Amino acid sequence: MAIGDYPPEYNPKVHGPYDPARYYGKPDTPFSELKLTEIGSWLARRKKSPQSVAGLFSRVFWRWQQKYMLPRKAGIVGAAQFCVAWSALFYYINYGKLKHERRFKYH
Repeated sequence: MAIGDYPPEYNPKVHGPYDPARYYGKPDTPFSELKLTEIGSWLARRKKSPQSVAGLFSRVFWRWQQKYMLPRKAGIVGAAQFCVAWSALFYYINYGKLKHERRFKYH
């Protein structure tokens, strides 16, 4: 599968129009419905390749975007979530420089 290709599990005759927020693989038990003894086998069934992890993040982004950013009457919630996530990311990136300033009495 190259960049820009559809997933190999996608069949346009069965699934209809392509939706990037949908997983087209074999359906599995949702994590919220697992028992504690089933977690190990559930994790063993996951694909752990870089492509599948990138696909996971892509689906999460598309679901978030379709829920908060693309509706016709989208409010400020999506933009606020984006700004908070962006600020948290840059705080994490710069934490090594900022952690020494917490002991300062005056700035």
